[in-house]
Amino acid sequence: MEELKIIVSEENEDNRIDRCIHSLMEDRSRTYIQKLIKDGNVLLNGKACSASTRVSTDDEIVLFIPEAIELNIPAENIPLDILYEDEDLLIVNKPKGMVVHPAPGHYTGTLVNALLYHCKDHLSGINGVLRPGIVHRIDRDTTGSLIVCKSNRAHLVMAEYLKEHSIDRRYRAIVHGSFSTQEGTINAPIGRNPNDRIKMAVVDNGKPAVTHYKVLQAWKEYSYVECRLETGRTHQIRVHMAHIQHPVLGDAVYSNRKSPYHLTGQTLHAYYLGFPHPITGEYLEIEAPLPDYFQHLLDILP
Repeated sequence: MEELKIIVSEENEDNRIDRCIHSLMEDRSRTYIQKLIKDGNVLLNGKACSASTRVSTDDEIVLFIPEAIELNIPAENIPLDILYEDEDLLIVNKPKGMVVHPAPGHYTGTLVNALLYHCKDHLSGINGVLRPGIVHRIDRDTTGSLIVCKSNRAHLVMAEYLKEHSIDRRYRAIVHGSFSTQEGTINAPIGRNPNDRIKMAVVDNGKPAVTHYKVLQAWKEYSYVECRLETGRTHQIRVHMAHIQHPVLGDAVYSNRKSPYHLTGQTLHAYYLGFPHPITGEYLEIEAPLPDYFQHLLDILP
């Protein structure tokens, strides 16, 4: 384990310790630094601290940086539907049923396994050995566009974009019921469901969450909607649509309504991404075509 000592300068007087460290270690994300602090690997004047602890001039910060773990995740020749690629970025159209990164029970067949084969050693290492290149994720049974960072410099910029909510992210979904208005905004905080810690829910003490929706097509019992994320909470669209009594069709977690269409998972698709390229600044607009099963449903809904 590497030990690193930092003496706080005047320019960081009264700054948060995580921001202070990040200003001196720009090759590491604030998320990585916050995890070091949470794991007890950062001492301020010899004592453990929290990420929000304020520092003073001449304070001593000691970081204990764990040694890199050798990546033992197998590279697998799994076909990728690539929507965009350059030396810094890769945007893929993730299929239904594919887990994004390895976790207990899913160490093969994930998007990361496929990326390790396709990109070889050209993936950002900022998010650790289990999530190389992964800057955000979508659920296993959600399809559509996902950003992968091939360089650390791109990863740091994209992480800031996500934090600042400056990526235009639009999803398409088929939901239960018809709407009284064609457009609307759901502004409801999301946190862990107090009665089921596996689920998320709208709760008073949750994190701010805002979803804008627009009805694209309507039937008697279903609606086809576009949802634009202003924030990016876990399961945000699924939780918000269920909260307003329009759960996503096929969602077995947040809906108790049965689907007659024998679906595997929710009809939710990450359709559009818009953002400035993290290196060149060129504005990118990426659309992921609807999967066949989704388009078929739109064609047959009564």
